[in-house]
Amino acid sequence: MIRVDNLHRHFGGFRAVDGASLEIAKGSITGLVGPNGAGKTTLFNVIAGALPPTSGKVYMDGEDITGLPPHELFHKGLLRTFQIAHEFSSMTCRENLMMVPGGQSGEKLWNTWFGRKRIAEEERALRAKADEVLDFLTISHLADHPAGAISGGQKKLLELGRTMMVDAKIVFLDEVGAGVNRTLLMTIADTIVRLNKERGYTFCVIEHDMDFIGKICDPVIVMAEGKKLAEGTLDQIKANEQVIEAYLGTGLKNKEQVG
Repeated sequence: MIRVDNLHRHFGGFRAVDGASLEIAKGSITGLVGPNGAGKTTLFNVIAGALPPTSGKVYMDGEDITGLPPHELFHKGLLRTFQIAHEFSSMTCRENLMMVPGGQSGEKLWNTWFGRKRIAEEERALRAKADEVLDFLTISHLADHPAGAISGGQKKLLELGRTMMVDAKIVFLDEVGAGVNRTLLMTIADTIVRLNKERGYTFCVIEHDMDFIGKICDPVIVMAEGKKLAEGTLDQIKANEQVIEAYLGTGLKNKEQVG
């Protein structure tokens, strides 16, 4: 579904992404891991249109989407979430979901005068869909709560809910477990798997929690120094000498020699 070819993103002399090439298969939940500074979030930002690449290409279903802005990618079904949830804190959880779909009739001044019936019908449909999404996420009891007053993990669930309000094809999740308690993290993991199996979502997940990655992701891609270092199952990744060296600074062979 997504193909990245020799992608670079430089900040002056710093090569945050330095020749990354990888593929994310349709229908997969792909994990993206690596040490801090490996270029994972920068790669997400380039794919999702938040940053232009220095060079290289990004393809979605064979179409060149390199450098397209986020709103165009949104309409193509490519969405992303952030390490820190971006909710509208004074609005309710339901309202946060209802405002996601674009092109609503109420956005046009003309319709507020002469299309009130159409606006009311759209709002009823959006409200029903938002309530369905909240129920799917098991947070329907928070529908009328201000989004800024719910927990960090519930905000991450709400972000997943936003992707359900449109026809998402692939969702990039940046450290979905950051600041989330263990119980709610497993709820988030179960929700991602359900969206994948029941609604056909493709996911790419940045996460440092290997238990979380192991529960939901196959394959797992490892980045180091701005490029792909390895790919495989989590067990294969854990046994990979280059991966161990990238994380720990020394490999098993060196450890054995020291021993």
